[in-house]
Amino acid sequence: MDESDFDVPPGIDVLRVFCGPDGRHGNALGVVRDGGAWPDRADRQALAARLGFSETVFVDDPERGHLEIYTPGLRLPFAGHPVVGAAWLLDLEILELPVGEVFARQDGEFTWITARPEWAPPRTLERYASVAEIEALAGPPAGEGWLYAWAWEDEAAGRVRARAFPRRDDGIVEDEATGAAALLLSAELGRALNIVQGRGSQILTAPAPGGTVEIGGRVAPGRVRAGR
Repeated sequence: MDESDFDVPPGIDVLRVFCGPDGRHGNALGVVRDGGAWPDRADRQALAARLGFSETVFVDDPERGHLEIYTPGLRLPFAGHPVVGAAWLLDLEILELPVGEVFARQDGEFTWITARPEWAPPRTLERYASVAEIEALAGPPAGEGWLYAWAWEDEAAGRVRARAFPRRDDGIVEDEATGAAALLLSAELGRALNIVQGRGSQILTAPAPGGTVEIGGRVAPGRVRAGR
């Protein structure tokens, strides 16, 4: 998604989550601060589809951090970049989602959340032989289901190059930065990762106590064009 003067309806913040070290890129996120203005799920789904971001968050209680997350086509019980973005915007240490409580913290320029791998929607994590193969992908490889294509950039240092393809009929061809997939990859490999995804977004992960994983990244306000 390219930055632009795209006008969103009043009361909706647009953020970029998992920005790169230079402050660019990141995955666009719409945050509806007053979720009560959109009480009906059908209306929420319609708004998420209209905005066209990979996810839109509705804040039902800003003090308790009660959230609902929608893609353009469905409601999600959990997703990484929306929760990181909401934690940054609301400046809360605990967020309430259908899956349970998510703990958040700020550490310098990074916002971190702690989540369980089983909360993440199913993903196919497919390892490629080289970074060049990842970068050469012209679009989603043939197949069905949500694909996270990744390769080691530097295995010893935990540096990964990745791209994400939802492969669902909702207009999102490629997801710029995907916290849930990064969480699953970190859990599968059992180690901390420094992931560059999409055009240059950065996601950090670290194993945490009790089988949880921390996901961290930079968040910035942004006026971003919805849709692709």
